[in-house]
Amino acid sequence: MNQEYILELKDIAKVYDNGVVANKKISVGFRKGEIHAIVGENGAGKSTLMKIIFGLEKPTSGQILYDGKEVTFASPLDSIAIGIGMVHQHFMLVPSFTVLQNIVLGDEPTRFSFIDSRKSKKKAEELAKQYNFQLSMDEKVENLSVGMKQKVEILKLLYKGAKVLILDEPTAVLTPQETEQLFVELKKFKESGHTIIFISHKLNEVKEISDRISVIRKGELISTHNTNEVSLESISELMIGRRIEYEYSHIKKEIKDKKITLKMENVTLESGKIRLLDDINLIAKSGEILGVVGVEGNGQSELVEVLFGYKKPTTGTIDVNGTSLLNKKIKDIRDQAKVAYIPEDRMRQGIADTASIAENMISSFYDAKEFNHKMFMNHKAINKLSESLIDSYSVVCQSKDTEIGSLSGGNIQKVVVARECYANPELLIAEQPTRGVDVGSASFIHERLIELRNNNKALVLLSADLGEALAVSDKIIVMYEGQIVGFFKELSGVTESELGLYMLGIKQQEKKEIERAMYEEA
Repeated sequence: MNQEYILELKDIAKVYDNGVVANKKISVGFRKGEIHAIVGENGAGKSTLMKIIFGLEKPTSGQILYDGKEVTFASPLDSIAIGIGMVHQHFMLVPSFTVLQNIVLGDEPTRFSFIDSRKSKKKAEELAKQYNFQLSMDEKVENLSVGMKQKVEILKLLYKGAKVLILDEPTAVLTPQETEQLFVELKKFKESGHTIIFISHKLNEVKEISDRISVIRKGELISTHNTNEVSLESISELMIGRRIEYEYSHIKKEIKDKKITLKMENVTLESGKIRLLDDINLIAKSGEILGVVGVEGNGQSELVEVLFGYKKPTTGTIDVNGTSLLNKKIKDIRDQAKVAYIPEDRMRQGIADTASIAENMISSFYDAKEFNHKMFMNHKAINKLSESLIDSYSVVCQSKDTEIGSLSGGNIQKVVVARECYANPELLIAEQPTRGVDVGSASFIHERLIELRNNNKALVLLSADLGEALAVSDKIIVMYEGQIVGFFKELSGVTESELGLYMLGIKQQEKKEIERAMYEEA
């Protein structure tokens, strides 16, 4: 055992029953009091390695050493018990519980067989004060912002005595200001002797926050570097073999014959007495990508739900090229209004995970004449299209017949994007199209979206990645508390920090000013 490591992996390998090799003899050590970043493309083996460390997966071979001793984990309870905790990208909180109830869940101190709330609250408040977490222990989690929910997740682990914190895409849904605050807190953890394993696709953040970086490619550990000794370009090249930047101005064509494709007028969506959407007026034009940004929970999801027919607005009208979307089934919105949709949750809404790639490729238009001869499916045409899209979208798989759920997240997303773009829609709603996707796949998806834009189609891009929104969009709106509080029709000079101020409600434009600017070119 190398004494400088609190956690060390030796020759960790993971081979699944279907023969897929996820990890190939990975050896890496994590020092006490460091922030160690793990980077790699989707499907590179990062998630599997973290699941092994956290007890969600068992390695096929190899050793895990913690504080000098070999350990094995039957479940996450074993890893937590010795001091390893993980904050997942999708939080594991009970919304109806208070902050304190979430923190102590499963580890409640007792006195005379009763839960000792006073003792647990005192301990939790002392930890929150130590790390400057401004949390009310009696507040219900459902009332918290995304950034505060993340603090609750971290405090849960600290309460249970975690010394090693695994953070999976911790900034995916945070504003720049919240990210900055998180980094301040992570540095405090490091200074107090905690070890942080930081997984992210945002290489600029990795460069800013980490002490060391380990690169994984195709299941193998390529190298580990001191962060101050490597550039962003070299990290990207180690990951995927080439440099990637969010810069697309050179491939965006100038579109002269634009038209209003989407028009929303006075759209309100109420739930009880709460206005989830508050008098929304917006247009999206062909040949443009309209970016929509905002802190999660400020109306973006509801905007998609009324656009794609999941919910009927309380008031207002929604038209696509003159066709009303109100009171229409999703199938009719797709077929009659020519609207396509890349959903935020690809596993729940985007695919049937036990079906084949080919079956998923045509699931949005399975009844089209070229694929469906009333009683029989035209498998020859389906297979031809699937193989063509697999090739043109660089989907890494064994064949079109592979069960789609066995693919990496990035390759699943490519299938969803391929299907929705192939439909050649008049309006494409792209909701978090690159969330959890590596830089190479993200760049590829961006180029496909811009290709559709260049074909004079309208796109609405909802993204929590402000770098993506600024690079891909032609115009941007900012949502806050169900309203449009900012509209930017020229993006040169607009910064992520400026957008963040609107996202937090610190800055707002006048409603009339927004609508005047939006409609003046129409």
